Amino acid sequence: MAKTSNVPVIIKKVKKGGHGGHHGGAWKVAYADFVTAMMAFFLLLWLLNVTTDIQKRGIADYFEPTIASKSQSGAGGVMGGLTIGQKGSQQVSAAAPGLAINRPALRRPNEGDDGEQGGTLGQDDATESAPQAAQAQEEARLSDEEREERRAEREEKRFAAAEFTLKQAVEQLPELKGLADNLIVDRTPEGLRIQLVDQEKSPMFALGSAELVDSAKKLIGVVTQVVQRLPNKISITGHTDATPYPGGRKYTNWELSTDRANASRREFLADGLAAARIERVVGVAERDPLVPEDPTAARNRRISVVLLREGKELPIGQSAQR
Repeated sequence: MAKTSNVPVIIKKVKKGGHGGHHGGAWKVAYADFVTAMMAFFLLLWLLNVTTDIQKRGIADYFEPTIASKSQSGAGGVMGGLTIGQKGSQQVSAAAPGLAINRPALRRPNEGDDGEQGGTLGQDDATESAPQAAQAQEEARLSDEEREERRAEREEKRFAAAEFTLKQAVEQLPELKGLADNLIVDRTPEGLRIQLVDQEKSPMFALGSAELVDSAKKLIGVVTQVVQRLPNKISITGHTDATPYPGGRKYTNWELSTDRANASRREFLADGLAAARIERVVGVAERDPLVPEDPTAARNRRISVVLLREGKELPIGQSAQR
């Protein structure tokens, strides 16, 4: 047998040349930021294209400090984080499904604006007292015309926010989603007009009576939430179509329109609106049709609620213009 060699065996490992050291991942972070910025930019362009002028105005009013809500619950918007429940039931402090959290916030009028007694100075009042004092000093130096212009601008912003909030609430609240066509909101020389309009298969009142149906009560509940946030007084007008009652009856469309307006007034009061806020309740029968070419159309049967502009309270015997 051959003798084992004592010569050490040397194994040489040769490393092949690489591409160099690690370059780092900073470029990935920069690229991700760029892609995110581009996505946000195109999303903004899409939103500008699909939103209406009213929605844009409502979004702008949401970021307007002069109409910031003093509410401490929910989103601070018109619903105050409360859901709409049955009359007499306790409202729950939780946002209703589908009701947008970022609701355009309406500035709550100062206590005492509607004739109610003002409360003690709270934390919110103390926070806002300084800006309000500065604003009062600034307006004191303005002429009467300039002060009137500023007041009109603030009022117009409140009306725009109220209109946006009403339409969004009706579209997003499940219990009111089918009533979008029953609500018409527009402007008149007297102020912001909110009309609860009958549809062929969706009336606001029982046929031929002044009894509100459940859907109309819920709709008035939402309108009340908006009206309570504003200092303006309101006028309520009842309208009917031209279909007459049978001959010989003493009860006519005049009595029916007046009774429906009065029933709406009672519903507003039951939902928490102060009685002093209601300036006028009238019935005009079929004399002011919404569809003049069809006097018997269902849309002529309606209740008109007008948030009267400051200084534009209606004289006795005059109803809101169409």
